[in-house]
Amino acid sequence: MLNSHQNQDQNQDQNQDQTQDQTQAQSQRQQEAALGAALDATARAWLRTALAHARSAAAAVPPPAPATRPGLDPAPGRRPRPVDPWELSFSAAGRHLGPEHADTGRVLLLLAAAADLTTLTRLYHRGTADERRAVLLALPRLGTPEPAAALPLVEDALRTNDTRLVAAALGPYAAAHLTPHAWRHAVLKCLFTGVPLAAVDGLARRARGDTELARMLDHYAAERTAAGRPVPPDLTHALALTGVAVPSKEV
Repeated sequence: MLNSHQNQDQNQDQNQDQTQDQTQAQSQRQQEAALGAALDATARAWLRTALAHARSAAAAVPPPAPATRPGLDPAPGRRPRPVDPWELSFSAAGRHLGPEHADTGRVLLLLAAAADLTTLTRLYHRGTADERRAVLLALPRLGTPEPAAALPLVEDALRTNDTRLVAAALGPYAAAHLTPHAWRHAVLKCLFTGVPLAAVDGLARRARGDTELARMLDHYAAERTAAGRPVPPDLTHALALTGVAVPSKEV
C-alpha cells in the first residue's frame, strides 16, 4: 500500500514537471515569436541563426568540465575551451538586436542553450554589465543542480552600485532563495541607491510580518528625518507592508 502511494506521488511530481516544462516551452516560443515580429528582416535572420546554434549546443553531449572554478579558470595544463557560436552571439546581441531588444534576445539564447551553472558563471563574470543583467534575468527560468546554486551571481550584483544590475538581481530567483538577512539588506540597498521597490519580486510576501525589516526601515526613516531629508515613499510603503507596529515617530 505504501509503495502504491509512493508511486502515485512520483507520478504526480512527474506530471507537474512535464506540465511546467510544457508551459515554459510554450512561453519561450511565444516570446521568440514576439521578438521576431518586433525586428527587421536582418535582425530576425540573425536571431534565428543564433537560436539554432544555441539549441545545437544544448543537444550536444557536453565535454568534461575543464574548469577549477565554475566557468572561470582552465585547469592546469588544459587549453581554454573553444567558445560556442551561440556565446559569441550572446555577446553580440546588442549590436544586432539593438538596446531595446538585447535583454530579451540574450535571455532567449540562454534558455535555448539550456545554459548550466558553469556557463552562466562564465558569461556573468566575463560579460559586460548588459550581459550580466541578462544572466540575472534568466535565472528564474533556468534549472541548476541545487536550487540556490546561482546565488553567488545575485550576491555579486547586489554588491555593485549599478542600479540596473541591482534591479535585475531582485527578481523571482532572489525572492525564492536569498536568506532573510541578505534580502533585507537588498531592500535597504534599493532605498539607498534609488532603485524602485517595484523591482523587488515578492516584496509584499516576504515583508509581511518581518519585524527586523520593519526595525531597519524605521531606523533609516528616523535617520533621514533627523538629517532634514525627505523619507522616500517607497520606504513608507515597505514599512506598511510589514504590518509591524513600530514606535511612533514623525516621518
